[in-house]
Amino acid sequence: MAAGSSFLVCEGLTKIYGGSPVRALDSVSFTLPTRGVFVLIGRNGSGKTTLVRILATNLEATSGTATLNGFDVMSEPDQIRERIAIVPQEARPIPWITPLQSVFSYLLWRGLGYEEAKKKASEVLDKLKFGKKARVFNRTLSGGMKRKVLMAMILSAEAEVIFLDEPTTGLDPVARREFWEVLQEVRKDRFVVLTTHYMEEAEQLADMIGVLDEGKLIALGTMDELRRRLLYNYSVQLLSLPELPLTLTEGEMVKGRHDLPVILTTEDEAFRIAQNLSREGIKFTINPVGLEDIFFYVHHGGDTAGR
Repeated sequence: MAAGSSFLVCEGLTKIYGGSPVRALDSVSFTLPTRGVFVLIGRNGSGKTTLVRILATNLEATSGTATLNGFDVMSEPDQIRERIAIVPQEARPIPWITPLQSVFSYLLWRGLGYEEAKKKASEVLDKLKFGKKARVFNRTLSGGMKRKVLMAMILSAEAEVIFLDEPTTGLDPVARREFWEVLQEVRKDRFVVLTTHYMEEAEQLADMIGVLDEGKLIALGTMDELRRRLLYNYSVQLLSLPELPLTLTEGEMVKGRHDLPVILTTEDEAFRIAQNLSREGIKFTINPVGLEDIFFYVHHGGDTAGR
């Protein structure tokens, strides 16, 4: 598909830092319509942040091309920057000013006039239900509210494309879900590129999911499309290593968290395995296949680790 006015197109995008032989990005190619939420998942060091920084014009690629809504990321950075907003992984609001001052000053920086910036700052904070917290110092806010200040700044700018690099890292579960609610509003009329290592977050928010591993894009699709890569509907995750080898009559085994076995199988086989594990005193969980199972499956190339 050719690049158009409403697509994100990457062709052979590669990044090598300095003289390192390791490719932070390795010939990444894909085409996506710029609507909804595109979530990038992968282990630390898989290339998620590198890809976001290149697309947001904060980092030059070593080779390859990328266009965003018809503009070349490398040769037309000014046009890109006018249309995007980014919350880097390390971003924090200035502690000694208020949320209202944060949004107002951000809009002035983006070129809005005094009155318009003042009006938009109030409107977006009202929309996000800041209430009295709009006028207290950022340093007094909870971690979730501080992230919400950053989102208010981004929302106020009305950027076409928003980049969020692991925006919920370190937040407690309640704050994380509050952040999701904000993103559900944002996705209605913006294109959001979000990186995360929380699989539940990706499942909740993503219209499209990309899986990066050692700089390579190893899977891309909707949740349903990724599920179809697996032959089985149930996942048995062991919480400790068994003393004896596991035998499967039907299914596949991959390495999951902490290299513990994950068995992908049918409902009947999952029930039989559960009975055997219970007799052996081995702790486990059984669930319908989710994104974490898909990630481990594609991460290991879809190969079986045992039968």
